[in-house]
Amino acid sequence: PAPWSPAARGRASERMRAAGIVQRGAGSLHDTARRFDLPREAGVAVDVITRLSEALDRVNALHPFVKGVGLAAPQIGLDWAAAVVRPAGGSDTVITLLNPRIIAESGEQDERYEGCLSFFDVRGLVVRPLRISVERSLPTGDRVVETYERAVARLVGHEIDHLDGRLYLDRLAAEHPLLSVEEYGDTGRPWNY
Repeated sequence: PAPWSPAARGRASERMRAAGIVQRGAGSLHDTARRFDLPREAGVAVDVITRLSEALDRVNALHPFVKGVGLAAPQIGLDWAAAVVRPAGGSDTVITLLNPRIIAESGEQDERYEGCLSFFDVRGLVVRPLRISVERSLPTGDRVVETYERAVARLVGHEIDHLDGRLYLDRLAAEHPLLSVEEYGDTGRPWNY
């Protein structure tokens, strides 16, 4: 079996836990992350981003992320407002989010199934805006604004939710139950827009 399949090494959530990802049920996943005082805490911010990138390297070895992948500091046990997103497409593009906040979003939305490294055995149908503008900090303390669309907006919004103590479960409509990975059946296929 493929290395990411349940038959290969146990349940997906167990593999993520073994890779150092905090799992659902941990109270820290519901806490608001602490913002960096930049540039004073630039060294801490760079260290947190390095640790997030290393953790993503570990999980990338366990699963093919054709839709892209992101990781927020609370998911590796750090209470800092930092996240890293690697969009789909095999590019070397990495989006680093320090003290991010969504400052604008489109009225146009779509509904897609999302997964989360902190409870990777299930998928949930989540409505998100198709475009968001995000203000984030640089280690220097300067603020920049970037706009993300479609799949990247979904990934970035998901990680900012983590920093606000929200899981995608908080966005699920009552009529849309979680699906097991096996029921979902769309693993290994990118989102199509």
